[in-house]
Amino acid sequence: MNYPLMMTPGPTMIHESVRMAASRPITNPDLDPDFFEFYKATCAQLKALLNTKNDTLILNAEAILGLEASCASLIEPGDRVLCIDNGFFGNGFGEFAKMYGAEVVYLKSDYRNAIDPKALEAFLSNDNRFKLATLVHCETPSGITNPVDEICPILKKHNILSVVDAVSAVGGEPIEVDAWAMDVVIVGSQKCLSAAPGLTLMSISPVASSIMSQRKTPIPGFYNNLTIWNNWYENREFPYTQPISQIYQLSVALERALNDSARLERHSQLATVTRTAFERAGFELYALSGHASTVTTVMLPEGITFKTLFDAMRNDHNILIGGGLGHLDGKVFRIGHMGENCHEEWIWKTFNALNEVFLKLGVALKAPLWPI
Repeated sequence: MNYPLMMTPGPTMIHESVRMAASRPITNPDLDPDFFEFYKATCAQLKALLNTKNDTLILNAEAILGLEASCASLIEPGDRVLCIDNGFFGNGFGEFAKMYGAEVVYLKSDYRNAIDPKALEAFLSNDNRFKLATLVHCETPSGITNPVDEICPILKKHNILSVVDAVSAVGGEPIEVDAWAMDVVIVGSQKCLSAAPGLTLMSISPVASSIMSQRKTPIPGFYNNLTIWNNWYENREFPYTQPISQIYQLSVALERALNDSARLERHSQLATVTRTAFERAGFELYALSGHASTVTTVMLPEGITFKTLFDAMRNDHNILIGGGLGHLDGKVFRIGHMGENCHEEWIWKTFNALNEVFLKLGVALKAPLWPI
């Protein structure tokens, strides 16, 4: 197999030290006391990254499990849920809530802009009877980061639980779970943390945990029932066998993130470089505000399909780039500058390849895609 440079918005490149962690000998994670301590220590690393004292969990599935499990565990039939929607995943969060019987009300925002906290405050001044609100920290398809530092405190002021999809933000954007009053936060291993795909990471506030445990109706399901994790450490019992090798890798990835003091500044700077380079070359960015530090979404040139661009980058340069989702399918391409992707050498290599590909495809650039 020919392994490409993955300049996609997740999964991302994996550092050699993370990759090699999977080669460690394994023990029986259901029985070995040392592994319970290792899992707890890895959860403590996650707490440090999220700046929280809340409970943290590592679940054995891609981060979509965290979105659905949050809805399954918190929502009872008839509960009112506010879906704060300014993109593909924000809208989809509402669909998960409906699956578990919620009455979903959508607060829709323009998909090319970040959510306006003032609009949320105005909306809630007329109707704040919601058990919880769902929202997305970074809308990966559109390349927009929403101001959760302002949104979550507003929700808390109205006694509304916040359930935040931070899958493609944590590790590349600032996050202060406790200071920003975030109740449930979902993270993916394969995005900015640059570990292997297949793990959901979560933080759960005491208020959210209490609501899950005191609900009147049973949680429909087992794997998506977050209460099965209650007292796992005290009882030294996991609800199911843990993917020990992936958790080895995650621990190394978290350690790398925690020790990388320049991480957030580098993400911000290279995101600015990427956006500026595309605009100088004559491209239109999809996002008009709230530009993400982890991914840039660019409108495709007229007459060029994503498949044509993708195939040329993959076949001629062995580089993978991302495409559009939902309403942006076939309209944009995406460059993921997150995690291990977020280094100058990979950005420059991608720019050089794009320069050659666009020349080959007959796209006239106003300026080459070079470092600014």
